[in-house]
Amino acid sequence: MTALNRRALLGGAAAMAGALSLGGMPARAGAPFRNSLPPAWHRFRLGEYEATIVSDGRLPLGQPEPAFPASPPAELRSLLEAAFLPPDAATLEQNALILNTGRQLILFDTGMGESMGADSKMFGPTTGQLLNNMRAAGIEPEQIDLVVLTHAHNDHCWGLTDAKGQRVFPNAQVAVSEADLKYWTDDNNKRGPDFMKVFVEGAKKNLSAYRDRLVMVRNEQEVAPGVVALATPGHTVGHHCYAITSGNQVMVNTGDLAHHHILLLRKPMWEFAYDTDPKLSAQSRSRMLDRLATDRLPLLSYHFPWPGLGHVARAGDGYDWVPAPMNLSSLG
Repeated sequence: MTALNRRALLGGAAAMAGALSLGGMPARAGAPFRNSLPPAWHRFRLGEYEATIVSDGRLPLGQPEPAFPASPPAELRSLLEAAFLPPDAATLEQNALILNTGRQLILFDTGMGESMGADSKMFGPTTGQLLNNMRAAGIEPEQIDLVVLTHAHNDHCWGLTDAKGQRVFPNAQVAVSEADLKYWTDDNNKRGPDFMKVFVEGAKKNLSAYRDRLVMVRNEQEVAPGVVALATPGHTVGHHCYAITSGNQVMVNTGDLAHHHILLLRKPMWEFAYDTDPKLSAQSRSRMLDRLATDRLPLLSYHFPWPGLGHVARAGDGYDWVPAPMNLSSLG
């Protein structure tokens, strides 16, 4: 559409609006603005399993440059603008998976929660919606048998306890890698970036509440029937993806393998500010993305646009994100 055509279209729309308001029937805006979002949950079949994705809310990063400190700012802006995204405000989603195997109800990651008071809102007021959205989907926290953590960062494990340090999932075991458990509960790791102190304190508070219920995750071994851990270290020392298999269907829960569906797919070797080992993280990301694209495996990404389901396809030196249709009843 040319600039002239756009002007004509906008002018015509304005004229129509004026005609409607100045005619015999005055224009009214009697309905109030709601200023609220509906519950965010999405349910589908994965083989014989039932899967439900619940949102913990949006996680705004703000200006993207601090989150991608080694990336050329002009290239950041160009990639975002080409994808019709604001170049000055990067936003991530938080897509938590609940898997009903018929024998267990398994939650993957817990969102930001409320355990750390004001620090739980360090990325703004839109996080911490997991429990509300779970209940809207008909699932109570008492029903969760196992919480599987992709890693022990704040937006993945701080929802394990409430503000008083009480278990939010009183009947659940918690699966986490031994490497992450040791790293994120070690006070010696509070040094470095400013966020490290509160990240360690939050992990200690949340994980220690389940110290008698911890299950250690091991690479290429099951944490539950049909759920196999895949080590992808770098974002944290013990970050894992999880391959979920039921019948002839497979889906990979990629956790924080890639945070942004444009920037870290098109540029998989770019570094992310919250990576413990940025270079190792980029290597793990590149290796797993190649596997997902080659094997054409569907995936769930924790931070990609809601509800985070889709495929990655090769595009030059990087990848494209191909979201799955929202009306799907199963994921093939």
